[in-house]
Amino acid sequence: MDDDEITTLVARLARPHASGGVVIERAAILAAGTDFQAVMDWIVAHGQPETLVAAPGARSTHGARLHNADATGSPRPLRFILPPLSPA
Repeated sequence: MDDDEITTLVARLARPHASGGVVIERAAILAAGTDFQAVMDWIVAHGQPETLVAAPGARSTHGARLHNADATGSPRPLRFILPPLSPA
């Protein structure tokens, strides 16, 4: 995918963020059925992951899912914040 295709995809999937930019969710990128790695590389180059806040007392049956850690135990961001997108 080239930059214009990725910009168009991100503009379609993202929504406004309080910072004045946009926010896009990792799940939306996966659901789009595109070249996930190319889109993620572009997002990492142009934006920043949303910082995760630890949920106090997440000791439930599904608590491990709520932390969203990868196989190494490192937290994996669910959302990414980007500056305002310029029209393509």
